[in-house]
Amino acid sequence: MTAEGPTNNGTTRQTDEELLASLGYKQEFKRAFTPLEVFGIAFSIIGLLPSIASVLFYAIPNGGGPAMVWGWLVASIFVLLIGLAMADLASAAPTSGGLYFWTYSLSSPRWRLLLCWLVGYANTIGSIASVASIDWGYCRISFLFCGVYAAIVGTHAIVCCLGTTVLARLQTVYVILNVLLCLAIIIALPAATPAEFRNTASFALGEFKNVNGWPDGYAFILSFLAPLWTIASFDSCVHISEEAANAAIAVPWAIVSAIGIAGILGWAINMALAFCMGTDLDALINSDQPMAQILFNAFGQKGTLAVWAIIVLVQYMMGSSMLLAASRQTFAFSRDSALPFSGWLYHMNGFTGTPVNTVLFDAALSIALGLLVFAGEQAINAVFALSIVGLYFAYCIPIAARFIGKNDLKPGPFSLGVFSFPVGVIAVTFMTFMSVVFLFPSTPQPSVADMNYAVVVFGGVMILSLMWYYFPRYGGVHWFVGPVKTIDIPVEVVDSERSSSRDDDSKK
Repeated sequence: MTAEGPTNNGTTRQTDEELLASLGYKQEFKRAFTPLEVFGIAFSIIGLLPSIASVLFYAIPNGGGPAMVWGWLVASIFVLLIGLAMADLASAAPTSGGLYFWTYSLSSPRWRLLLCWLVGYANTIGSIASVASIDWGYCRISFLFCGVYAAIVGTHAIVCCLGTTVLARLQTVYVILNVLLCLAIIIALPAATPAEFRNTASFALGEFKNVNGWPDGYAFILSFLAPLWTIASFDSCVHISEEAANAAIAVPWAIVSAIGIAGILGWAINMALAFCMGTDLDALINSDQPMAQILFNAFGQKGTLAVWAIIVLVQYMMGSSMLLAASRQTFAFSRDSALPFSGWLYHMNGFTGTPVNTVLFDAALSIALGLLVFAGEQAINAVFALSIVGLYFAYCIPIAARFIGKNDLKPGPFSLGVFSFPVGVIAVTFMTFMSVVFLFPSTPQPSVADMNYAVVVFGGVMILSLMWYYFPRYGGVHWFVGPVKTIDIPVEVVDSERSSSRDDDSKK
């Protein structure tokens, strides 16, 4: 599959429509996202500074400065490899269904329906959990909770119901604010920090402080959770493939460039924090918000409030972009009749030209996940972990399926060539390992209240999806056929292909 570079809007649109038609889908969205705006949705979801502020408590207790600096560097390199493997697939088949569509296309006929089902549910729930975790992180950094959380998700839903052109233009604003905020901290924080809070290179980069009780090596690995949660959900670019101009090129490059730029800027931010946070790490760990305390020590009250207002605004934008991407995944999965209420969910609003129903559906589920806070702090932390574990499960399967068994994948204009296999192996191995790490508690001897309940949440989601698949008479095993073609072809052809697909799956 290939896509030509744009010569004018008509040529680009025709090429994209033909490529989408070759995948079995008709063009339903307006292709209003430019390459910069496709990059913008991933970069705005990453939202470097507010994300680091939300998860700094993972890094400081598990190594201090060395974990923040070197842990970020190591983890971001692995994340880049994951992004490269995903970009390779995104270029070959740029569709909103993305991960589960690739899984079906690349997997063995015997297993492709079940794997497609599981990946679709993991990606859908993982994306919704990302919305919940980002917006709960917003409440954490703005010191607002519960009712405000629901209101924030509600306003995101309103924004995401707007027309595609408006949503696309907003991404440019998000990118500019994110970059300016990052540069401001990288430059201004070291300049404004008083001498008593400035650290030496040996302390910032070499003095490992581990307070949670795990061995130092494992504590260092636990510090990866901060960069992994921050540089995440880059599959968002894939889910707007059908709204992007020249998607086969724009989407993969957006994934890789968003991860690469975020890795570099994030490393610089962590370097600045490590040198400007002082030596009393216990005070930071015990503070309400470690990042806010570091900024307060440098900028004072008024300066911190000014910077923090922008951080809160950027985090708000993160939630808006994430709900946008999640709604497109839900739309694609309901288009293939895999979700409950698919008939209602697969609907394009005639006025806005966007899937309003899926936006409202995802927003409602995000609010429901936020109610876990009433079960305790660790319960809501499980949502943070679910947003990674669920998505990593969905990432691993299609990347692995590409190299297990036979398939006829035709590389797109972005291709790793001979490096596809080693990059894929490293990416899948790393995601599998870190998914297990995400399920461990923060301390080796936790109390019941301090347990990590991510395994319960993720396991529950996957068990329920399996039960729904194998449910007698009404379960997906009786009717789910994978991606359903929506291009204008005779009904008898669709029925014949579905019957053939089902027969092949039952024989192999």
